[in-house]
Formats: sequence, C-alpha cells, structure tokens
Amino acid sequence: MRVDVICIGHASYDLVFAVPHHPGEDEKCVATAFVSCGGGPAANASVTVARLERSAAFCGYLGADIHGEAHFSELEKEGVKTAFIRRGDAPTPLSAVLVKPDGKRALINYRGETRPLAGDEIALDRLDAGAVLFDGHEPHLSLRWLERFRRRGAATVLDAGSLHTGTRELMFAVDYLVASRKFASQWLGRDDPWVALDRLAEKSPAVVITLGETGLIWRRGGDRGRLPAWAVEAVDTTGAGDTFHGAFAACVADGVGWEDSLRFASAAAALCCTRMGGRPGIPTRAEVETLLGGG
Repeated sequence: MRVDVICIGHASYDLVFAVPHHPGEDEKCVATAFVSCGGGPAANASVTVARLERSAAFCGYLGADIHGEAHFSELEKEGVKTAFIRRGDAPTPLSAVLVKPDGKRALINYRGETRPLAGDEIALDRLDAGAVLFDGHEPHLSLRWLERFRRRGAATVLDAGSLHTGTRELMFAVDYLVASRKFASQWLGRDDPWVALDRLAEKSPAVVITLGETGLIWRRGGDRGRLPAWAVEAVDTTGAGDTFHGAFAACVADGVGWEDSLRFASAAAALCCTRMGGRPGIPTRAEVETLLGGG
C-alpha cells in the first residue's frame, strides 16, 4: 500500500464545551454549545490530509470502547486508511476542552492505563508514503520505522507540540521540525522564539516555529523568514496546530515549494479556528484555495 501521508501518533476523543468564561473555584458553569468528535495531533492531521484530497493513513492506538469505536468510524468515513490502528482493552484517551468566547481554550486529557505501543506492535513494512508525520506520542513505533521510511524516499516531519520524551528523541532525526512556541520555549529554557529558531537550526535542516495568531517564523539552511497569520474570526483554536501539520505534510508529499507550503498550511490552520471543535473545523481543499485566492 502507498499513501501520500502516514500519520503516526496520538488519537483521542474530544468533548468540547463552549463556556462564557473560565469557571472559578466551586463554580457551576453552563456551556452554550457542545461538540464531541475524534481528536489527537496525528489523527487530526490524517483527517486534514484526507480533506485536502490526498490519501492518508493513521497509525496509533484506539481502545475497544465507545469512544474508540466512534473515532474509528470517523476515520473510516473520512477515507483515512485504518489498517494500521491497534485496538485494545486500555481506554481511548479522552479530552475535555473548554472554549472561551475569544476562541482560546483549556484542555484536560485522560489516558488511564494507556501506554505507548511497542516498536514491533504494528507492522509497517508493506506501507510506503510520500511523507511521514510524527507527533512524538508513539516514540517506540516512530523510532522503529523512521529510517525505513526515509530509505524508501519519504520525507519526515515532526509535530513538536510540547517537549516530552518522544519529541525530544525525534526532533533532530526528522527532515522538518515544526514546533510550537511552547515547545521552543521549553527546549530553550525561556520564551525567545528567534533565538530558539537559530539554536534548533544548528541541528535541524528545516525548522518552523508556529506563533498562533502572530503567524510563524522559519529557518531553512541559510535562509530565514516569518509569515503572518491569516486574519479570521477565531471561534475555537482547538486542532489548528494539527491542521497546520497535516496540511504541511500533504504539501511536502506533493513537492510544493517551501514558502508556498507554509502559506497553504497557515491558511488551513486559520480556517480551522473559525468553527467549534478541532475535527469539524478542518477545512476542505476548496475552502483553503478560496482563502488563498482572496489573500
């Protein structure tokens, strides 16, 4: 089997509540809207690739519970290849997301006894891809198969959302390190994105640091630059980073130019913020191209 992008990492199920404000101590807060849907960085990225009319596979874990069943069904309906998902008795990770009126969010994640899969738990030797996206949450699988995909000609991308064991081990092993401001500040030890960018670029051939509503900065070889964010009315920022990474990986698999890839991924991420819920917010290719055409 060959796909444009395989996404290896985390899948969860999201319960998203729109709230008028962040609840205080002992406060009962009534939600004004509610969405339940699949989530997780790599899983959302795989759906992004599919909605952009490219073939995608997700590799990771889902429990044999009601949330796992719902998420598995969503992936299949989106056209994501599900043959590389491990099902088990440990619970599907669950996230409760509180979305405030300005689109900012707070998130609580529960994983219970769910642990990363072993490196040989899912066989990927018959799968080829134009690009492989890792989110670091399945470090054993990722490290087991990264070099194999690279030898077969796949580009490798890391979604470095935060600094943890998986992202630390993968950050300088991939072709494209696409990091959040949070990751950059955790790794550097202070919040200074431009300094973090230059330090990371000493060991990585291509680095992007996303800065939310202020856009992104990048360095590739001796070149560096910045790209402003698209101006949209943000309803919910959940999933925007996942969408950026999925869109960027799809562009890499397509052989799109560097700055065009960043611009396309930024547009996709911006559109994700205009709807409530990370998964419902992921745009189609036509929606992204419409925004690009008008910008």
